[in-house]
Amino acid sequence: MAWYRFKDRREAGRSLATSLDAYADRGDAIVMALPRGGVPVGYEVARAIKSPLDVFVVRKIGVPSHRELAMGAVASGGAYTVNREVVAALGVTSAEFLATLQTEFEELRRREALYRQGRARPDLTEKIVILVDDGLATGSSMRVAIEAILAHQPAKVVVAVPVAPREACEELRQIAAEVVCAHMPEPFIAVGAHYRDFGQIGDLEVGELLEKGRSTEAAA
Repeated sequence: MAWYRFKDRREAGRSLATSLDAYADRGDAIVMALPRGGVPVGYEVARAIKSPLDVFVVRKIGVPSHRELAMGAVASGGAYTVNREVVAALGVTSAEFLATLQTEFEELRRREALYRQGRARPDLTEKIVILVDDGLATGSSMRVAIEAILAHQPAKVVVAVPVAPREACEELRQIAAEVVCAHMPEPFIAVGAHYRDFGQIGDLEVGELLEKGRSTEAAA
């Protein structure tokens, strides 16, 4: 597919929403955005298809000596995955892994409490859950999100992202009912390379968009 750069995450969300028309105006669909970068995308998707917007927090479990390198991920509710190849290759001990897992889980709960502002997690049973992020690289965070959502017995899990490598999308199709990747550039460089503005999203902006999403839902 031809190279394409979105203006920003909001534009990417509006573009992505055009591929999700089948879920518009349904009472059983909910958009769950992965914060922080996925929330502006998810906000535009939810607004376009007139669906509730919420967050599903996923945290990377970084190698202690190299935090940017993931050795797993943890998601809302406590579900987590382990990249055993990375753990074995770098000699990470069980104690080190569990300590890092606990740290990330505490941060996950802090952020979830901040974003929800006292609201309970939505009931996802028999719902069509549309998981949205601003893009995929390896797909590892999205994979743990899917596995955690499946434990809630939804009717269907749909993954929707503006940009991703073809291989990551194909791998996620093995566990999600549907995967919508708007753009699958070849070669794929990085998610941020496909945005003109890929600035960091702060917790304040996440909170504001979630509040707007709830206001839009109430008005509808």
